[in-house]
Amino acid sequence: MKILSSLIISILILTTACMQPQNTTSNPAGIAVRPSVFQAEAATTPHPERKPKTLETPFGISRNDEYYWLNERENPAVTAYLEAENRYADSVLAPVKGLRESLFNELKARIQEDDNSVPYLKNGYWYYTRFSAGQEYPIYCRKKGALDAAEEVILDMNALAQGQEFCELGDMDVSPDNRLLAYTIDFSGRYLYKAHVKNLETGALMPESFDVAGTVVWAKDNKTLLYDTKDKVTLRTDKIWRHEIGTPVGKDVMMFEEKDETTYAYLQKSKSGDYFFINSGYTQTLEVHYLDAANPTGAFKSVRPRQAEFFYDLEHKDDQFLIRTNWEAPNFRLMSAPISDPRRENWTDLVPHRQEVLIEGISVFRDFIALSVRKGGLEQIQVIRWSDKDVHYVEAGEPTYAMALDANPEYDTKTLRYNFTSMKTPNSVIDYDMEARSKTVKKVAPVLGGFDPNNYETEFIWVKARDGVQVPVSIMYRKGLKKDGSAPCHLTGYGSYGFSYSPGFNRDKLSLVDRGFIIGIAHIRGGMEMGYNWYENGKMMHKINTFTDFIDCADALCQQKYTAPDRLFAEGRSAGGLLMGAVSNMRPDLFKGIISGVPFVDVLTTMSDPSIPLTTGEYTEWGNPAIKEQYEYMAKYSPYDNLKPQAYPNMLVLTSFADSQVQYFEPAKYVARMRDLKTDKNALLFVTNMSGSHGGASGRFQRLHDRALEYSWMLGLLGQGEVKQ
Repeated sequence: MKILSSLIISILILTTACMQPQNTTSNPAGIAVRPSVFQAEAATTPHPERKPKTLETPFGISRNDEYYWLNERENPAVTAYLEAENRYADSVLAPVKGLRESLFNELKARIQEDDNSVPYLKNGYWYYTRFSAGQEYPIYCRKKGALDAAEEVILDMNALAQGQEFCELGDMDVSPDNRLLAYTIDFSGRYLYKAHVKNLETGALMPESFDVAGTVVWAKDNKTLLYDTKDKVTLRTDKIWRHEIGTPVGKDVMMFEEKDETTYAYLQKSKSGDYFFINSGYTQTLEVHYLDAANPTGAFKSVRPRQAEFFYDLEHKDDQFLIRTNWEAPNFRLMSAPISDPRRENWTDLVPHRQEVLIEGISVFRDFIALSVRKGGLEQIQVIRWSDKDVHYVEAGEPTYAMALDANPEYDTKTLRYNFTSMKTPNSVIDYDMEARSKTVKKVAPVLGGFDPNNYETEFIWVKARDGVQVPVSIMYRKGLKKDGSAPCHLTGYGSYGFSYSPGFNRDKLSLVDRGFIIGIAHIRGGMEMGYNWYENGKMMHKINTFTDFIDCADALCQQKYTAPDRLFAEGRSAGGLLMGAVSNMRPDLFKGIISGVPFVDVLTTMSDPSIPLTTGEYTEWGNPAIKEQYEYMAKYSPYDNLKPQAYPNMLVLTSFADSQVQYFEPAKYVARMRDLKTDKNALLFVTNMSGSHGGASGRFQRLHDRALEYSWMLGLLGQGEVKQ
C-alpha cells in the first residue's frame, strides 16, 4: 500500500478550487457566433521535405510514407520543422494573445495555492500532501500519532524539481518500520524513473540509486526493496528485481522476467503488506505470482497459469486470497481461495457474477468489504458485511457523477473513505461509516470567488447509435441555457483499453461553461462504462464502433438543439486522439474545430514496428498488422492512412517531443500530410511541447498554458478574440 497514489494527487491538482473571474461573461443563452478572428491558412505554412518510402507487408500490400523520416529524433531538420510549426502557431494565434494571457491568469486564479489533502492514518502516522503559494509541485508530509503533532516533510517535489524542465514522481513507499522512504522520479518526460532511498530520521539520501520502471515496494525486513525495470527498446515493464539496502546494485537479483513481448509485468503489494504480487498480462488476460513479504529471498509462485482471456487479480484477508476474476463472468465476480492451496479448483464465490454490474476494484476491511462497481453507466460503491453478507450501496444523489475508493490503508476500521465528484461538484473526500451508513464530508475542494454549484445543471442522457445501441452522454451547462442550438459545445471522448471516462469536476472548464458552452462527455464503446461487453464491442475488429458512437452522440446533440455544427468542438487525447483523427476523416462537416492531444494517428506504421514502445503489448487492443485480416481492418480507420482531399474542420494538434507513449512523429506526419490534402482554408495548428511528457507539462501552473491555448483557440474561432473587461 503506497502512502499516496498518483490518482489521488491528480484529483487534488484538478479539483483544487475555482474562481469566477470578473472578466468572465456568463451567457446561458449561448454566444453569438461571429467570424473567426484568425486569418485563412496561408500558403507559407511550415512543411517538411517529402522523402518517399515504401512500406511492405508480409502479404504483398505496400504503402508510401513520404514523411516516415520524421521519426529521426536526432535529425536537426526534424527539430527545425517542429520549431517552425510552433512559430507558425504563435503567429496565427496572435489575435488572441491577450485573451490567452487573460485565460491563463483566470485559470491560475482558481487554484487555492495553499492547500492540503485530507490526512489518512497508516501504521501510526497521518499522511497528507500540501501545496504552498507560488510553488508548482506537492510537498509530501506526515505527523506521528496525532494531527496536532509536529509536521515532518518526507519529500518536497519543489526541491527535487529545481533546475529541471520536467519533474514527475512515479512511486513512493515507506518502510514498515517508518524509517526509510523509497521513491522514484523522472526528469525526462519519457517515464524513465530512477529510484532513491531517503532516511527519514536523518533526512539524508542513502547511496543507492538505480533505474526502475516506476514501482518500488518494501519487504517486511525493512532492508529489502523489490522493483521493476523496463526493456530498453520497447519500454515494456518486464523484470522484477530484489535489492538489499547497502549492497551494490550490480548484485541485485532478478526475481521474475516476463519474456512474452506482448505482455507486461506489474509489481504490487497487498493492503495487509503481507504479500507481493506480480500481475503479468495485458487487458483481459492476467496471471498473478505471489510471494510472502516476510520472505523476500523466496520464489514467486503462480496461482494459476496464464490462459488467453482469463483474468484474475488478488487481495489478501486472513488466510484467504480474494480473487476478482472474469472466469465465466465477463463483468467479473469475487471469489476466495485458501492461501495454502489457491489452485482454481479451490476457488469459491463470494460475490457472484451479475450481468448488469461490473466489478472494478475492492478494498478489504476486517468486518466489511467495499466494491467499486459500475451499473447503468455510472460508478457505485457496494458495501458487504462479512458476518451476514448484508449488502447496501452508498447513495450518490446526482444524475451523473464520479465515485471512487480513496486511500484506505487501515484494516481494523468501520470507516470507508471515498471521493465523490460530478461535473458541477468539486471533489469531495467523504468518510463513510459502513455500520451506521452515515457520511462525514471531510473536505470539498475549495472554490474561490463565489462559485456556486447551484448555478449549473447536469444531465445524463442516452443516444441511440446507428446500430440501435444506447450510448450514455454526460452534460453540464449554466442554468437557464436555451436549447435552441445557439450554445457552443465542447464534447470529449476516449473509448479504448476499457478505460471508463468518469464525469468528474474540471475547474478549468468553468472558463468555457461560464461563457455559454455546454460541456459533454460521450461514454462510447471501447471503455467499460456499460460493462465488459462495452469494451469488447469497441476494440480489435469492432473498433469502428468507437468512432461511429462519438459521431452519433455529436449528431444527436445537434439534432436535439443543444448545439449546432458551426459551434461544436471535439477533443480527445492519446487513444482519444485516434478518435479525433477518425471522426475528422469520417464526418468533418460535423465540427467547428477539433483538439487532438498526443494523438495515436499512425496506427498501421506504429503497430507494424515492434521496436516502438507499447506496440507489442497492444496487439490485443488494435490487432497485429502481420495478420492480413487485422491489417485490412486497421487500414479502414487509421487516421494517417485515411486522410484524403476534402474540407477538414479547424484542427489544433498537440504533442510532446519526449512522449514515450505516442511518439511525436505520429502527429508530425499526420499534420504534414493533412496540409498536402485538405481543400479548406481552416486553421491547422501543430504545437510541440519540447520538454513535456505524454501528459504535457508537469507543474500545476505550467499545464495551464496548454489549457489557455486550447480555450483561446476555440473562442477565437467563434469570433471572441478580444478580452472582455
